[in-house]
Amino acid sequence: MGRYVARRLLQMIPVFFGTTLLIFLMVYALPGDPVRGLFGDKGGSPQVIAALRHQYGLDQNIFVQYFNYMKGIILHADFGTQIASGRPVTDVLGDAFPVTLRLGGFAFAIEIVLGVGLGVYAGLRAGRAADTAVLLFTLLLISVPVFVLGFILQWIFADELQWLEPNVNDASNYGQLLMPAIVLATASLAYVSRLTRTSIAENMRADYVRTAIAKGLPRRRVVTVHLMRNSMIPVVTYLGTDIGGLLGGAVITEGIFNIQGIGGTIYQSIIRREGTTLVGLVTILVLVYLVASLLVDLLYAVLDPRIRYA
Repeated sequence: MGRYVARRLLQMIPVFFGTTLLIFLMVYALPGDPVRGLFGDKGGSPQVIAALRHQYGLDQNIFVQYFNYMKGIILHADFGTQIASGRPVTDVLGDAFPVTLRLGGFAFAIEIVLGVGLGVYAGLRAGRAADTAVLLFTLLLISVPVFVLGFILQWIFADELQWLEPNVNDASNYGQLLMPAIVLATASLAYVSRLTRTSIAENMRADYVRTAIAKGLPRRRVVTVHLMRNSMIPVVTYLGTDIGGLLGGAVITEGIFNIQGIGGTIYQSIIRREGTTLVGLVTILVLVYLVASLLVDLLYAVLDPRIRYA
């Protein structure tokens, strides 16, 4: 196991550099100049613009900029400086990332509990009315766009019933994060539910389940010990890749509920052509994806004892 983890960590190095290079090239290929954007419609003198571009290294070759950027990250954990405010990008990340981490973690918990629960419930009753109801419900969740669902929930639970706040004023208050977390988790919840249902229904016909039932084992033990462990492998694979998706895909949700997290910061960085901030945020998301992928592979061996890593 230790050698496998070391090998996977080594494999992450070229993946990390290759991914961040592509992101860096795409971000700096965006039209517009962040330095000129500081002056708005008035514009600045060519001398001042040239001095600022030199200060932030924007007058250098794109690959030189990337080399200096990665050197700052590796040696000093320095993600650069935000051009518009002059703040270090690490401070911007420190403000935005915990907010989205709380929102994404809350949504991830809802996704696991409700998604897996509905999937197991439907899978054990495949072909019955309960199974059909769950499939129709998840199809509805997949079909409704996130921004539409967000406004509908705001109208019902905030405006009409007044049970919840329409916007998030305190990102540390999980009561205020409940509605945006539900909105963020809906599509993933539906996919997890359908994937779990299919896996459970398929494994219910497997020989090892029939053998366990024939031995007279209690149904609860058959489901929780034998059926669930083998059925969760494809679900865990999806959940692992969805962690980064929840963090990076919160742009619309955070905009609807006025949450100042990674999604809102990414949106503002694109509008202002803040390449340094945008690359820093996406770099963190790349690291989250890579770590989540490694953890998913290690979980395979826990769920299925037949899987062994050399």
